[in-house]
Amino acid sequence: MTFIEFKKLLLDAELTIPKFTALIKVSEKNIQAYKKKKEVPNAIVTVAACFAKMNQEGIDYKALIEQLDLQKKEKKGAGFSNKKEKKD
Repeated sequence: MTFIEFKKLLLDAELTIPKFTALIKVSEKNIQAYKKKKEVPNAIVTVAACFAKMNQEGIDYKALIEQLDLQKKEKKGAGFSNKKEKKD
C-alpha cells in the first residue's frame, strides 16, 4: 500500500502519524521512513486498517491497545562502541 493510502486509513481511524506511533509504541521516524520508500509494510497497514474499521464500527480501539501495555523498544546504539574486543 502506498504511504498516501496509509495516511487515509489513519484519517479514517481519526489518528495522526504521531498519535499512531505513540499508540503502537514505534518510532515516528520509522513510520516516516516509509514515505520515502512510497510503500508501507503489510503489518503496519493491517494495524491501521483494523483501527479504521473499529473506529467506523464505534469500537474504542485505543482503550483496547492501551490495555496491552505495549513497551517501546529502546535503541541499543550502534557504531564503534559496540565492536567486540579482539581475542589475544
